[in-house]
Amino acid sequence: MRNETKVFLVLVPFFLIVATIYALWTDWSEWVGIVALYLTSIMVGFVAWFFWLSGKTVDARPEDDLEGEISDQSGDYGHFAPYSWWPLWLGLSLTTAVLGVGVGWWLFVIAVPFVAISTIGWTFEYFRGERAV
Repeated sequence: MRNETKVFLVLVPFFLIVATIYALWTDWSEWVGIVALYLTSIMVGFVAWFFWLSGKTVDARPEDDLEGEISDQSGDYGHFAPYSWWPLWLGLSLTTAVLGVGVGWWLFVIAVPFVAISTIGWTFEYFRGERAV
């Protein structure tokens, strides 16, 4: 977690400098952008703090060891579905729902049940049918 902490700690002063330059460039007249950039630096600081705090409480990862070998990282990474149609249907229904926000709410209303069905289908894919665990 040390590397992630360092990356986000470098971003904090970057966003502070960019926010200050932006504020001076606009003569402090564009408040939304100034506030957004300063809040971005604060949020990046929160992420850096979280990684620093997590790095102290979790075990060291193999990639954090400077003397580590590639074989230290080997092992099981989890269970991944060999094939599934649910991500396709979820992507199509979410695309239709987001398009409905821009085109018309009637399309959004039609797409919401398909989003719900696709989400439930993908979530419970391994609880019923031929791939039930």
